[in-house]
Amino acid sequence: MMAESMRKSFLAGLSFAPDTFQVEAFDAFDDDQNVIVAAPTGAGKTLVANYAISAVLRRGARIFYTTPIKALSNQKYHDLGGDYGYENVGLLTGDTSINKSAPIIVMTTEVLRNMLYENDPLANLQAVVLDEVHYLQDAYRGSVWEEVIIHLPKRIKLVCLSATVSNADELREWIETVRGETTLVVEHTRPVQLKSFYMVAERGSKKTQMTDVLRGSKPHPEGFQFDTQFTKRSRSSKGRSKRKRRWTTPRRLDALFMLKRKELLPAIHFIFSRAACDEAALSVARSGVTLISDDQCAMIDQVIAEKIQGFSKEDLAVLRFEEFRSILYAGAAAHHAGMVPLFKEIVESCFIKGLLKIVYATETLALGVNMPARAVVLDKVTKYNGEGHDFLTPAQFAQLTGRAGRRGIDTKGSAVILWSPFVTFKQVAGLAASKDFVLSSSFRPDYNMAANFVRRYEPQQAKALLNMSFAQFRADAGVVHSEQKIEQLDKKLDRAESKIVEKHGALEETLSRYENGGVKQASVEDISFALSQCVPGEVYHLTTAKEEKVAVAVAVYSRKGGRIKAKFVDVDGQIEELAPTDLFTTPRSIATITLPEPYLPNSVIFAGEVGERLAKVHFGSLHAGATKSVQRQKMSAEDRKEISRYIKIKSEKAALLARSAKDSNSLAAQLERVVDVLREYGCVQEWELSSKGERVARLYHESDLLIVQCLEKGVFDGLNPAELAAVASIFCFEDRRHDEEYEPWFPSPAVKKQFHTAQQMQRQLNRVEQRNNLKTTKEVDAGFVALAHGWAAGGDLDEVLASEDIKAGDFVRVTKQLIDLVKQIASLASDRQTARAARSAADKLYRGLVAMSGTTEVTGETHDNEDASDAVEDDDS
Repeated sequence: MMAESMRKSFLAGLSFAPDTFQVEAFDAFDDDQNVIVAAPTGAGKTLVANYAISAVLRRGARIFYTTPIKALSNQKYHDLGGDYGYENVGLLTGDTSINKSAPIIVMTTEVLRNMLYENDPLANLQAVVLDEVHYLQDAYRGSVWEEVIIHLPKRIKLVCLSATVSNADELREWIETVRGETTLVVEHTRPVQLKSFYMVAERGSKKTQMTDVLRGSKPHPEGFQFDTQFTKRSRSSKGRSKRKRRWTTPRRLDALFMLKRKELLPAIHFIFSRAACDEAALSVARSGVTLISDDQCAMIDQVIAEKIQGFSKEDLAVLRFEEFRSILYAGAAAHHAGMVPLFKEIVESCFIKGLLKIVYATETLALGVNMPARAVVLDKVTKYNGEGHDFLTPAQFAQLTGRAGRRGIDTKGSAVILWSPFVTFKQVAGLAASKDFVLSSSFRPDYNMAANFVRRYEPQQAKALLNMSFAQFRADAGVVHSEQKIEQLDKKLDRAESKIVEKHGALEETLSRYENGGVKQASVEDISFALSQCVPGEVYHLTTAKEEKVAVAVAVYSRKGGRIKAKFVDVDGQIEELAPTDLFTTPRSIATITLPEPYLPNSVIFAGEVGERLAKVHFGSLHAGATKSVQRQKMSAEDRKEISRYIKIKSEKAALLARSAKDSNSLAAQLERVVDVLREYGCVQEWELSSKGERVARLYHESDLLIVQCLEKGVFDGLNPAELAAVASIFCFEDRRHDEEYEPWFPSPAVKKQFHTAQQMQRQLNRVEQRNNLKTTKEVDAGFVALAHGWAAGGDLDEVLASEDIKAGDFVRVTKQLIDLVKQIASLASDRQTARAARSAADKLYRGLVAMSGTTEVTGETHDNEDASDAVEDDDS
């Protein structure tokens, strides 16, 4: 009866009838089931969340609403505050805490994960809305969603809102396995039809044209003409034959004029470069084009007046506010993570009110922030990944173009893709037509997760929880397919091996000659005997199939069955255990050093000292003298091709076997490797956390173990607040602009010393991680040291920003991360003076522009790390 009464009350407040899929979701929630709603952007998933909120409030209980990013959390806080009253809504992000005892709490997903690890009782919590749940495949932060789904008490029901994914049934089956009865509701129909266009400019003329990308579900035939890049050959004035390029990418201004003529404004033009977004918006203002009326300019002034309250004229001048305003008056704007929150909020507010006609944005705008447009323009369908360019996935394309078409305003939305010489029309059409969005998992144990597993569970329980992850769920389903493929490859290998043996004789010797360019390898027996004779402290010249190097023997082992292995340490202090099959020739002794005491061959500290002693030995003549002449045997091209095919098949089988083994027990094995590193660093003894391990469990940061190691070794001790902020900043910043020769400025000898100490610790940790086949902790970076010190020391904004080439938005973002970290350092530091300095640093950093960009009241319980993926926003930042 209560559910029926609540349903009537909720529907009475609507001005429209809910869609069928929404009613299905209401029914499932009323039946006390978990609910997954998979639907296109703008289809109305939010109405399901609002129904759950209203139902929970009527029951006198609490509900959490989680989002992937702070910007979306802030927007959702204001949306729900307007709907349910701000007295009933709270906000928790990594840098904001408002009304945290309210019945409705909006938070970033990391905050809820951390509350679970801190054993928060979650009093009276009845449901959790996981918005953008497909974010669980994000490489940087996706694990957090799975941790929440696994650890959240089963009495609490989930409402999962997702984009349309191809394997929604698989997602439902997993959540039902983990949490109990779950209903999947899928809506495929977009509320506003999406049509894709291809925009091309003709070289040498001002002509720009648009054509449909698809005819039905297939590429439109007219589009293929644009793959012909050259005109027919003609004769130059000198009689030479030449070809002219026919097509080119439309200028962004020309694209804007075309959109205006086609009545496709307002539009969002996605450009994967912050600098290019700024340049494009500025070019509109400089062109003299006015896309809005004087009345709309006056309304923009009203938005600005409301938003800039509390900002000083001096800070606004540093931010070049008047230039920003002049661009808005043209009806244009940029939007990206390098902008200060104030500017982004003004752009968002003006665009939603219809006061801007074109926004040039990076892809961060596509995630969640509610800014629908009539058209979306894609500058490119490739994106820089830090090394090269990757094609957008169908999921990324759908996320970007999902902003096209305003429900209740537009009859259709338009996605416009600009021509590129590097992409064919067929590729563009394939992307536009694709519906293949398979949700994958990025779940992987890290140090904080492992420490919390050790703290809360017995070993078998921890492994059982890992096996409950979506990653393991999907992996188990793939094992059968892999085994079938392996069976087919075995048959191919048998045939290929028979041919090689028949023609060349012994298989192993033939492969050895092929893989090593015809060089004859020493026998395994000879190498095994030579390894058994290695003496700890002697320096050896080692030759593998790929490299030659010098290393110190530190231990020799005789394994079961008489197998010999030797442990060596190189100049970098890296430990490597070698078996006879790892070497190409027998090791040759070339020198001797004295090993450190006590003799601890498994210790990274011992290995580091060995490496330092090895570095002092002169290798010039020794290394040359150790080089041994080799016998080369030629092999025909036909033979090499035949053997190459065999190796390719064998490699494919090995990869499948490895993947199958990894899939069967991958996460449990990785957890064990992570725990092994924690043991090596004294954080775990057997299956118990030490006091150091407790610190790791309570520190929420991507460099958690390294920072705890620095705390243990006193890296933050004896520093004043500004110096402590400077040292802590090396864990919060990653500068892609500086080359290897960049020399950072250090404000004091103490800061410089502690940076180098932390850098040495990081490199040592990386060697341990590599040895354990784990992802390495990111390098410390001193690129923000001057900014952190200057701001914490009370410097003016203009002076501080002038000390380094950094965008104001990045300065605010990194400083907020830094505040969060120094607060955690304050709560974890055992030295009282260090704790006081850290608390003081947080206070001194939180001022001016940083303070005006968010309210910070949090304690150590609410930390998130959403910005890990923001840094990879473009190719020029």
